[in-house]
Amino acid sequence: MKASYIALCAVMVILLAEAVGVSTAVTCSPTQLSSCVSAITSSSPPSQLCCSKIKEQKPCLCQYLKNPNLKKFINTGNARKVASTCGTPFPKC
Repeated sequence: MKASYIALCAVMVILLAEAVGVSTAVTCSPTQLSSCVSAITSSSPPSQLCCSKIKEQKPCLCQYLKNPNLKKFINTGNARKVASTCGTPFPKC
């Protein structure tokens, strides 16, 4: 009886840990990419902050590309180059 209780508790801990990981969603905010402006608009390399923000916002990139107001800034060769330099190539939307 005690062993089944311990096993049940272990399963619950694992399920809760997975639920916490799944529920941690990215808040899509294009302003989070403001640290990338200089790299996108010039030939300067992206900063570590820029790269971390691109990786953080990657799930949102398709949403940004579908927005006509954002698309003209994000759907450029330089923006794709910056993302690629950061190890986060643009997704196929």
